Amino acid sequence: MKPAIKLLNSFQNDIIEAGCDEAGRGCYAGPVFAAAVILPADFYHPLLNDSKQIKASIRLELKEFIRQHAKAYHVAMVDVEEIDAINILKASQKAMHKALDGLKTKPKFIAVDGNYFIPYKKIPHQCIIKGDGIYANIAAASILAKTYRDEYMLRLHEEFPQYKWNANKGYGTAAHRKAIAENGLCRYHRKSFNIVPAQLDLFD
Repeated sequence: MKPAIKLLNSFQNDIIEAGCDEAGRGCYAGPVFAAAVILPADFYHPLLNDSKQIKASIRLELKEFIRQHAKAYHVAMVDVEEIDAINILKASQKAMHKALDGLKTKPKFIAVDGNYFIPYKKIPHQCIIKGDGIYANIAAASILAKTYRDEYMLRLHEEFPQYKWNANKGYGTAAHRKAIAENGLCRYHRKSFNIVPAQLDLFD
């Protein structure tokens, strides 16, 4: 694989900064995960990039590299029941706040992937659209959130193999939608997404 473009280490260079990102926001099933990562100033891996741009084997390699070399990191999740109770946007924000809660080193600044973030404990923050392809700490958070969630979905697949979560990780692929049409929803599906009625006519 060709090396990724070298990412900037952080948005702010002179204070302790956490990068933050989530994974699974658009899925039909399973929790939403988020990670917060504080990297040392000299952190570098030639393949680090937005998790969506990297194949699974490289993501796993990066996961271990990040865990070994980060100054601090934490991964958190919000389950399906809470997603349905408070909506996925609020659940994603809650997962990011939980990830920040778990950091052993407290940041003075937070760099967040995307365009929306609920302020956290009066700590200054900056939202960066596609930040996981620009800043190493956000990219690292995207890798951890994605890999931890994928591993979780593999465990759920063992319980409900008919939905093929080992392949689709809960996203609304054609195979997943077909399985929903044939089997209905299970307790790990997000009922608030109203995914059954709109999809049934696809499999006549």
